[in-house]
Amino acid sequence: MFLRFLILLFITLLALLAMATDGAPAIQRDATLSPTAIAQARWLFLSNDPRHLKPGQVRQLAIPASLLDQGVNYLASRRLPARGAFAIDGNAAQIRLSLPLLAGRHANLTLKINTREGQPELAAAHLGTLPLPTSLMTALAGSALAASGYQREFELARNALRAVDFDNRGQRLLVTYTWEPALLDRARNIAFAPQDLAALQAAQSDFVASLAHHAQGSRLALPGVLGPLLKDRERAGRRAVLLVMSAYFAEKNLVHLVPQAAQWPKPKPLMLTLLNRYDSAQHFIISAALAAWAGEPIADAIGLYKELADARHGSGFSFADLAADRAGTRFGEMINRDAPELELLQQENLNDNDLLPSLDALPESLHEAEFRRRFDQPGSSAYRLMSEEIERRLASMPLYGGKPP
Repeated sequence: MFLRFLILLFITLLALLAMATDGAPAIQRDATLSPTAIAQARWLFLSNDPRHLKPGQVRQLAIPASLLDQGVNYLASRRLPARGAFAIDGNAAQIRLSLPLLAGRHANLTLKINTREGQPELAAAHLGTLPLPTSLMTALAGSALAASGYQREFELARNALRAVDFDNRGQRLLVTYTWEPALLDRARNIAFAPQDLAALQAAQSDFVASLAHHAQGSRLALPGVLGPLLKDRERAGRRAVLLVMSAYFAEKNLVHLVPQAAQWPKPKPLMLTLLNRYDSAQHFIISAALAAWAGEPIADAIGLYKELADARHGSGFSFADLAADRAGTRFGEMINRDAPELELLQQENLNDNDLLPSLDALPESLHEAEFRRRFDQPGSSAYRLMSEEIERRLASMPLYGGKPP
């Protein structure tokens, strides 16, 4: 009798496993963000800049479903080795996640979100073809939130939320909220742990000291400043250096991110260059900081977005700038994973050619009509050839895991 019970239990578990997992992922896509998504996110921020909102002011966000779709996929790929998707169908939304398991199996999770009295509510959940109790999923989400330590932040955000609606015709998520300045403070607390703040303050002090003995307006090679600042620092300290220097290059005050920085020393205005170019140093450092703090997809998407914007009404599209972006992105990602190649930073004579390959013959100053004539659009065969050439040059550099030609 007991043996029969074990056999039945084993068969039941196998059946549940078969229902809950699949032989293929339900979602197959790259972990990339498009320039369009960056433009949408930028517009949303500018139209809801918290610095211009008044306490108690009621606002409505109209978030494109396409932006949420790419955002869900980005978070799934960054926080898990997974892929994700978001879609609005009628008066409900669907979130899907595909997570690879052992033996070629995949966990495909589908969540259906409805609204009740203007508030989001989990309406259905499936793991493969296996339905999951919504009450259990809601309880698990609550437990996970409590364990994360962000319960207070969640309650603050929920209290500010007035209504959520899924606009099927416009394919938008409509969020009505009441602005509370405490939301920004809590967001900063999530973004920067106490150890991050300490690392940022130390990086700012060291950066200021490294420029102090140079005359204002002097030109300095970036490696001579960056190398010593990164040397002998752990990963958190190196990420802090990149963030401090990116704020410097972007001419943005760190106070907007870290109010405590108002009391920190200020660096002299100097010209830091890479291959004797200020723009290359700027692109390199900002992309490195984005990759180290937010991930490679965001760094690449922002770099491409900026070049396309420059082609329309700026200095023109520049593959040389994209090369500096890609080098910086690789550099930031290497810092995130403590790549062994970073031992090169310990040498005393770090130079420009260690960080950035030659920019010779990379087209620049291409305004929109010329860019379209020669390269059509990102993804075209001509554009891919230039991108592949940039990657080939980077791959030949010792810092990025290659051997010099």
